[in-house]
Amino acid sequence: MSAPDEAANPAGRPGPAAGAAEPSGPVDDAGSTTTPGDATSPAAPGSPTGTPGSATSPAAPGSPTGTPGGATGISGGRPSGLRDPDRAVRGLGALTLSVETLVLLLAIQPIRLLGGELGGSAIGAVVGLAVLAVVLAGCLRRPWAWHAGTVLQGLLLLAGFLHWSLGALGLIFAAVWAYVLHVRRVILG
Repeated sequence: MSAPDEAANPAGRPGPAAGAAEPSGPVDDAGSTTTPGDATSPAAPGSPTGTPGSATSPAAPGSPTGTPGGATGISGGRPSGLRDPDRAVRGLGALTLSVETLVLLLAIQPIRLLGGELGGSAIGAVVGLAVLAVVLAGCLRRPWAWHAGTVLQGLLLLAGFLHWSLGALGLIFAAVWAYVLHVRRVILG
């Protein structure tokens, strides 16, 4: 192939002869022309029609094509992309409860030093809530543990009567827990 031919056809595929008329329709990889609506023409890349040359109806808008067995996942046809969604959601819940435990235990000393009257019973309540959070983080395989996690957030809100900063932590972690439950509902259905 000469240099001018390479510039016109960089892939090195045989093309039309010089001066020959261009094909009227799109050209596939084999070099043959196809016309729109041809039953044997392959589907355009990204088109929602199943396999090339099939007479199937288009897929629903927004749904992926070519998934094995027609499985499109959950949440409106979008697959989650997770190998084990249940395990991922449990991990998110356990992480949230673990961070809550850490924050609760680290909050005791600053509350005492910055003018909070956190007596022995209040410290015991905070430590009890932290221990409960750790236990629940380990029990998230069971459905009741998710409800108990919600109760834990309510108890932390009630601890706001012991000190206002515990109530603030209760609001923050209640909002985070509500988001975790939302993610759980979206992923697991």
